Amino acid sequence: MRWLKVMLLSMTTAIAAHGSVTKAPFGKLPDGTEVDIYTLKSDAVEARIMTYGARIVSIKTADRTGKIADVVLGYDTLPEYLHDTKTYFGSVVGRYGNRIAHGEFKLDGKTYHLPKNNGENSLHGGTVGFDKLVWKAHEIPLGVEMTLVSKDGDQGYPGTLTAHVRYTLHHNALRIDYSASTDKDTVVNLTNHSYFNLGGIGSGTILNNELTLVADKYTPVDKGLIPLGELRSVEGTPFDFRKSIAIGKRINDNDPQLKLAGGYDHNWVLRGSNGEMKTAARVVDPASGRVLTVTTTEPGVQFYAGVSLDGSFKSSSGWAYAKNTGLCLETQHYPDSPNHPSFPTTELKPGEAKHSTTIFTFSTEK
Repeated sequence: MRWLKVMLLSMTTAIAAHGSVTKAPFGKLPDGTEVDIYTLKSDAVEARIMTYGARIVSIKTADRTGKIADVVLGYDTLPEYLHDTKTYFGSVVGRYGNRIAHGEFKLDGKTYHLPKNNGENSLHGGTVGFDKLVWKAHEIPLGVEMTLVSKDGDQGYPGTLTAHVRYTLHHNALRIDYSASTDKDTVVNLTNHSYFNLGGIGSGTILNNELTLVADKYTPVDKGLIPLGELRSVEGTPFDFRKSIAIGKRINDNDPQLKLAGGYDHNWVLRGSNGEMKTAARVVDPASGRVLTVTTTEPGVQFYAGVSLDGSFKSSSGWAYAKNTGLCLETQHYPDSPNHPSFPTTELKPGEAKHSTTIFTFSTEK
């Protein structure tokens, strides 16, 4: 019997080392559709992912003293997510993340019209984007795979698109693998819209966080936050994060681009080839010592400093999600790419598969 105890102990140790995945109900939509939540645990991080919007609900990790805190903005209950129609907290946005100018684009000589849900533009897939749908899910080793089928014509987009998003937790790294296929020529740009606050929810703003972006250029925008089409150097501008600097140091500078967005809400052009795994960003919270490193195969990253948060939404503990209390690092193809032939293409054809990977790695420094 001793050998059996040793074997069981070894199995338990192996499971603990490699992590665990559990599933639980998280509520129901008004139409009765059930929503589940998956908890991924490793020796360093706990991440909770729900099927409504394929959302990251929470990520808990330790600071330099070992204190655990949730470092992404979100809610404890499904009704709160249903009530919040503005922030996209933690969701996978699509079919096209970010903006498409005037809610239209041309493909194969045909013009497609999309819902205008952001002024004159279409944002994050339209009025009923992927963030507002329940994804099918199943457990995989170290994580969960979410699947969504978007029918031809959904929100004006051509082709029946099948999207898969795999979340896996490897020690201190949450990996997101996206893939998509279609039965008709279409466009697709999937990303995750988590808001990070490395100090933990309720710790204040992210303006003292120190940010590095591995990018020499960014895409300047018009008043609707649509790219002008040029790749502009960050040299000598408040958009130069090639060396680590506090987010708040220049956010209020008298710069036309900052004035248009009310701060930072722009796409940076990452160094390295599209499809090549590369470092996009590094964020350090000096107060807690927590560090977030973002690596990706995507060509760009949207750094959004939570400039539109206004305190109208609150955490379950009562903390108001006010301006600059969270930051987004949305790895992506550039905004409005279907209307800019010079940008890396977001087109997807039948028989092809579009893949991308983004990894959020958490660590600490003294």
